[in-house]
Amino acid sequence: MSLAELSALPLETTASILGVNADTALEHRLQALGFRVGKQISVIRKAWLGGPLHVRIGTTEVIMRRCDARSIQVQPN
Repeated sequence: MSLAELSALPLETTASILGVNADTALEHRLQALGFRVGKQISVIRKAWLGGPLHVRIGTTEVIMRRCDARSIQVQPN
């Protein structure tokens, strides 16, 4: 697989974060939660009808909106 948005990552697939293309406030919030370039991330669950994603980054689990997940570029391992 090649580059993808976090929102398109299949369940239980591990990927490396390549970048975050969001507004400054969201980017700072994501960095505080551990979303940094090079970190490993995986999608645990996806809600129905375009709802939020449940993701794991390191030992932290986060529920995030899909529109925010679209701003995170990943490369599946």
